[in-house]
Amino acid sequence: MAEKILIVEDEETLRESLKRVLSHEGYTVDTVNSAESGLKSIEEGNYDLIITDIILPGIDGIELVRRVREKITDQAVIVITAYASLETAVGALRAGAYDYVAKPIIHEEIKSTIRNALKEKALRAENLILKKQIEGRYDFEKIIGQSKVITSLIDEVKKIAGSKSNTLLLGETGTGKELFARAVHYNSSRRDKPFVPINCSAIPDNLLESELFGYTKGAFTGAVSAKRGLFEEADGGAVFLDEIGDLNLSLQAKLLRVIDDLEIRPLGRVQSRKVDIRIITATNRDIVKAVKEGTFREDLYYRINVVTLKLPPLRERKEDIIVLAGHFLEKYSNEIGKHIKSINATAQTLLTNYLWPGNVRELQNIIERAVLITDGDTILQEHLPETLQDTSPFPCEALEKAFSIEEYTKEFILRYEPSYGEQALADMLGITRKSLWEKRKRWGISKKK
Repeated sequence: MAEKILIVEDEETLRESLKRVLSHEGYTVDTVNSAESGLKSIEEGNYDLIITDIILPGIDGIELVRRVREKITDQAVIVITAYASLETAVGALRAGAYDYVAKPIIHEEIKSTIRNALKEKALRAENLILKKQIEGRYDFEKIIGQSKVITSLIDEVKKIAGSKSNTLLLGETGTGKELFARAVHYNSSRRDKPFVPINCSAIPDNLLESELFGYTKGAFTGAVSAKRGLFEEADGGAVFLDEIGDLNLSLQAKLLRVIDDLEIRPLGRVQSRKVDIRIITATNRDIVKAVKEGTFREDLYYRINVVTLKLPPLRERKEDIIVLAGHFLEKYSNEIGKHIKSINATAQTLLTNYLWPGNVRELQNIIERAVLITDGDTILQEHLPETLQDTSPFPCEALEKAFSIEEYTKEFILRYEPSYGEQALADMLGITRKSLWEKRKRWGISKKK
């Protein structure tokens, strides 16, 4: 559909000339000869763009812009002036005009200005739709679960979302820490500003500082141009520092200064810059133990855990397993284009009885795989991995010995690695291949060939 343009111009020759040129460009063009008539036309119809002269009988063009923008905040307006002075231009722009063009009108110039104005308006509309879609994904209703522990956690998040308090999320790998971090942000007054997630364990230490704080041109070898850091990108919004327990002590000290002073200093720059950010952090480690061992700063710990949210592992919310499985079944069936209606009783029992070391992420991966390999309309026992069907006493043994999650993960790797590839094993544990490699190295487990 052609974009609609309204021309408000009392000079008939110019008005008709512009209408002819813009109609030839494919726009639908209406014209009026006064601001009063323009306001009436705007009330009766939607216009993608308004072009108005500054000098008009009665209400002038700048006042017209002001009144239009009060009613339609995103209305694109271009003003025409015979007085190409800085004062006139600034007045039009302050009133809310997108741009101005000076008489005599050069057709190519005004056509270019119109294209730019319409493009910017379309981009803003697209961004608004995208933002609403993103916010919708993190409504509290989108957090799947009916267990008491999850409903209590959602109530807690609702209470703290509107504050500026730094928030620490604790939980095992795969429990949904980033999901809750986004829920905190997108249900706060900062929802219109950026949410910047940073995985502290995924970026090498020698690169993490420049990623966080940015750098100036020539700050180090290879810095051929300046780069904004992620803290600066998040200005006005929130930074989510995932796996903060992996941050080295040097960067912990610099993060402490950011939290205390709300200032950052890009590498190679002498002066600091103010930033307005909310800090949300997460870790799957025992952070209190790390403080006692001296691997995590005590003062930083107290800064980041003004509010602490503890996310339960899936094995402690068994009543949510089938609810979550049904959600993932619908999600992947729709994405792949299959019509899978249910999970049969035997498969549901296997899902419920499994201990889920990889938590929700592991469940998601397993249901996605089941949807891919299923030919019928029901997920059956044979569509689930052998780990869920294993009749060995390992799960019972783990419970009897009261394994920690680290001990369980180590035993899981030792027991099942010979039967699975590296990626499959990482997926079942709900961790990355890099994390799997790091765990092997830490525990002295050599890779089976």
